[in-house]
Amino acid sequence: MSDDRRNETQLLCDVVGLESLVDEITSRLLASSDSETPSAILGPFYRQNAPLLPNGSSIVQNLDPSVPWYEKAVADSAFVTGRVLSSSGDPIQGAILDVWHAAPNGLYEQQDESQPDMNLRGRFETDADGRYALYALRPAPYPIPDDGPAGRLLALLDRHPYRPGHIHFIVSAPGFRTLTTQIYDDRDEYVAKDAVFAVKDELVVKFAPREGDPNARWSLEYDFVLGRDRAPQVQVNGGSESQQ
Repeated sequence: MSDDRRNETQLLCDVVGLESLVDEITSRLLASSDSETPSAILGPFYRQNAPLLPNGSSIVQNLDPSVPWYEKAVADSAFVTGRVLSSSGDPIQGAILDVWHAAPNGLYEQQDESQPDMNLRGRFETDADGRYALYALRPAPYPIPDDGPAGRLLALLDRHPYRPGHIHFIVSAPGFRTLTTQIYDDRDEYVAKDAVFAVKDELVVKFAPREGDPNARWSLEYDFVLGRDRAPQVQVNGGSESQQ
């Protein structure tokens, strides 16, 4: 079932909670401060090399009334902004946020031939104040693909296949540990019963109505806090190298 559009093995690890368990153990071991933003699973639909876009750009491509979910997208149009900070509260300039989410029909663009390539995906670089900004959509819940082994297992366990609406982020900056996480819309009924056990309270967000912006009905401000990279240091002793 796995191909360049889908990773069924990772999906199977998700539905049994294995990826979320490994993520929780690893993040606790590596965290250097309680203020760091919690991590979450990568998921099976990440794509590398999303376009690098200017701050304030939209990741929603070619949206017009012919799109079946046009009205839903307009109703859920959102402006998302915030800062990337160190655990001491200092802004991090030049951090890269890799952002992606599913369309209102519940499909990521590589699952849906009607969507443009790299739709609802983009990368953004923080400014001197550590700030990022983009237009996206309030995320909608969707069922994970249930036509393969992972779906059959869920059916055998009498479990639903739904994930709550979420936006994926990978946040990276030199000298800091890369953060892979998701934020979840608090209006979603599946926040309390995620099919892959990935929701954490600190990652549940509340969108607010946005006034005076023709491009967005909602707004969200969310800061990401990165921990310092604690990779082993190399020490040179008498011409030979050893790791501490």
